[in-house]
Amino acid sequence: QVQLVEFGGGSVQAGGSLRLSCVASGTTYCKYDMSWYRQAPGKQREFVVGIKSVGGITYADSVNGRFTISQDNAKKMLYLQMNSLKPEDTAMYFCKTDRLQSCFDGKWFPLTYWGQGTQVTVSS
Repeated sequence: QVQLVEFGGGSVQAGGSLRLSCVASGTTYCKYDMSWYRQAPGKQREFVVGIKSVGGITYADSVNGRFTISQDNAKKMLYLQMNSLKPEDTAMYFCKTDRLQSCFDGKWFPLTYWGQGTQVTVSS
């Protein structure tokens, strides 16, 4: 079992920046392929950005060039630096695991866990 906790959300004005963090619990897995998703009121949850532990990052077109994802597997941390924020970025942001590598035998497992979310509000 993996628990994810996001923090760092808040309220900012358009053009501002926020840095979201997500911490994973547990000692079974040592490397993580993970993603950030967001969900605005009345809308479907949407993909924002994903990162693979062995390399490779994919951004949604709507955030490419403004958001930057990074991770520190040793600390079990995932980050999302959000710059040039727009009102349309307002949403609950969630981190999600896509694939996890066992610390014991190095095998990868396609397991999905979600955090509880952190709210980002951007005012115009």
